[in-house]
Amino acid sequence: MEYCIGIQGKDFVAVAADTVSAHSIVVMKQDQEKMFRLSDRILLLCTGESGDTVQFAEYVQKNVQLYKMRNGYELSPTAAANFTRRNLADYLRSRTPYHVNLLLAGYEESEGPSLFYMDYLSSMVRVPFAAHGYGAALTITILDRHYHPDLTREEAVEILQKCAQEMHKRFLVNLPAFTVRIVDQGGVHDLPTIRASAAPFKELPGVVAELPKATA
Repeated sequence: MEYCIGIQGKDFVAVAADTVSAHSIVVMKQDQEKMFRLSDRILLLCTGESGDTVQFAEYVQKNVQLYKMRNGYELSPTAAANFTRRNLADYLRSRTPYHVNLLLAGYEESEGPSLFYMDYLSSMVRVPFAAHGYGAALTITILDRHYHPDLTREEAVEILQKCAQEMHKRFLVNLPAFTVRIVDQGGVHDLPTIRASAAPFKELPGVVAELPKATA
């Protein structure tokens, strides 16, 4: 039921994730942080089982920081994605697999911006845009229609808002707010939270008939 999304622009990657933490039919909290900063210019979005997401994301986060301490330089987004995918694949073949779906967004001087899509079966691919969760089925067409390689930041945020509105209108589960961040050459930047709101459905003319008046 969780949702996260990423869009790669010319010199940045814009990402968003919902803030709801739920167990079965109960909402536990509405300020859950689902983005983990692996380094100054790498951001990991993690959705899935509540315990698995935090444990696996923090494991990757601390190991990426340990690599920097040992070697004096940070992993590139591609290297961090491959390290994450390898660990996900190793645990998948153990008795304690992690049920997590991931998006990794980053920026490297030599590579530019990059966005990687990973799922709980440890598949990985570099993509221009991606989304995880049931909501992805509702919004992937919006991304496909409005995406182009030379997106500006304003256009990317506008697409994220369109996706949030579509979720609010079509998705059964209530996801009221989305955390938004941008990763670029200057690092990770916080943007205002997107509040999912949409105009109510308009009645089609001639479809809804007037109810007959009650008679005594």
